[in-house]
Amino acid sequence: MLQKGFYPVWFLLLFWLSNSGAQNKPHPELSDQELFWGADQYDFSIMLRAGDLQCYWHFAHFGENFYLNFMVQLVTGVALDRHLSVTVNAPSGLIVGKVDDATGQIAFNVKETGFYQMCFSNFHNRFGSMQVFMHFGVYYEGQKEEEKNKKEEDMKQINNTLSFIQESSNRLQRFVFHMWRYYNYERMRRGADFYLLQSNSTYVNSWSALQSLVIITAGYLQLYFLKRLFKTKPAEGDKPRC
Repeated sequence: MLQKGFYPVWFLLLFWLSNSGAQNKPHPELSDQELFWGADQYDFSIMLRAGDLQCYWHFAHFGENFYLNFMVQLVTGVALDRHLSVTVNAPSGLIVGKVDDATGQIAFNVKETGFYQMCFSNFHNRFGSMQVFMHFGVYYEGQKEEEKNKKEEDMKQINNTLSFIQESSNRLQRFVFHMWRYYNYERMRRGADFYLLQSNSTYVNSWSALQSLVIITAGYLQLYFLKRLFKTKPAEGDKPRC
């Protein structure tokens, strides 16, 4: 019999779990606009197998600029085709961009707030894989309405010098962002050129070794047959020649 005021451990644990619950919203004090807003960019490589389809999602707000750059760096297997099918779908499911090429860019102004889907399909190659380098992100040229109103109020309290410094800093930050985009595009091209050079080097070395083997074999066979043509058998009773 349990004493008054005493509860078993399992009862206390069950009571704690029933009252704690799972936290569905980690930041209840922040809205989606404040939680996801910001200029960001990502770049990485993926490997698409034969006939493979891979999709990725990225969040974007209304008024932002969305961009996606991609390039096929390496193709392996049979029936090598460097074409890649890329589509970008809006949160509503509409296709906002589509490219079917070895390299390309999709850029547009965001009209819907939500997660945008980027799908990469290797249906052109049924017996070959490809390595794809991608670079995507969002950037915002303007300002949010709250920040704009706040800036107008702050502008009344600061002098023109600080205002000019702030504007120059924002412009410099925007230029650095676009410069980083161009730098990543050159990284894609450099990677593609490296794999192409490596593939051509392997191709040249293999064919050179094969042709050298064919030449040596042909020369040996020619000497062998020429020697057989001039070889005579001595008749019976003839003395061997010196």
